[in-house]
Amino acid sequence: MHGWIIIDKPLGLGSTQGVSAVKRALRDGGYPKVKVGHGGTLDPLATGVLPIALGEATKLAGRMLDSDKIYDFTIGFGVQTDTLDLEGKAIAASDARPMLADVLAILPRFTGPIVQMPPAYSALKVDGKRAYDLARAGEEVVLKTRDVLIHQLAIKQEASTGSARADLETSVSSSPVRAEAVEAPSLPLDSITLTAHVSKGTYIRSLARDIALALGTVGHVTMLRRIKAGPFTLDHAISLDKLGEHAMARTLEDIHLPLTAGLDDIPALPVSPDQARLLRQGQILIGITAHQGLHLATEAETPVALVEVSGPEVRVVRGFNL
Repeated sequence: MHGWIIIDKPLGLGSTQGVSAVKRALRDGGYPKVKVGHGGTLDPLATGVLPIALGEATKLAGRMLDSDKIYDFTIGFGVQTDTLDLEGKAIAASDARPMLADVLAILPRFTGPIVQMPPAYSALKVDGKRAYDLARAGEEVVLKTRDVLIHQLAIKQEASTGSARADLETSVSSSPVRAEAVEAPSLPLDSITLTAHVSKGTYIRSLARDIALALGTVGHVTMLRRIKAGPFTLDHAISLDKLGEHAMARTLEDIHLPLTAGLDDIPALPVSPDQARLLRQGQILIGITAHQGLHLATEAETPVALVEVSGPEVRVVRGFNL
């Protein structure tokens, strides 16, 4: 069981609870004990793709944290909370409501490289303490801004007016889109659902806050669903009920993805048994012809190591004990 189980995390469950659920499933199914970890924190109020790594795949959890993510999220306009989501208390209010055309016009400003101020209620550390612990204790939290990349931002669904079209899929890239090119309803919006493809370190709650402010109002996240994390999508994900059913039937192998599923974007580098032995010992290979950069060294079908090809040298980045 060296690989991945992808959970469709339900509302109210923390990422560490997702790990616990998989550990429990392994125990219930009588499987050998292995190391288990998650590949990216998902807030309890968020749902969706939560990659759970098993065994040697836990060595790739850090790489999963660095991967791009795609989220669906709904901004509720008119109220800003201290947590920037439904969990917090209201700290600002506004009667202003944007039109759909206003949203379309503003999205290009939030596409491409942007600077974000993370939420005070976040897991970032300030002087060795979690920001959310300081915020809950009533202390002032001062965080540093961060540079993030919004690859794509789209209106997924405008659902707060009866005349609105459902499933409006208007992608917005870094080049402006003419708002008048889209048939926009004339009613003001109480909420809107967007899809964002973002780099690591992006806070959707901050993105929602800043979009609302740019529209001349305030807002907070009322729905957040991760639909992709690295190579994993909702198509790979299963519910906790399904996880439990497979555990009791001892068929977790049927929902288990191989370790290599987390490395779909990494080219394979075939190595001989002797070369594999050297890599497993952490030694450098010389003279292998391959494109520069990261590769997955494999002996036949068995992953040996994540390696970096630099010039004539092949160095181990992360070895696998398989």
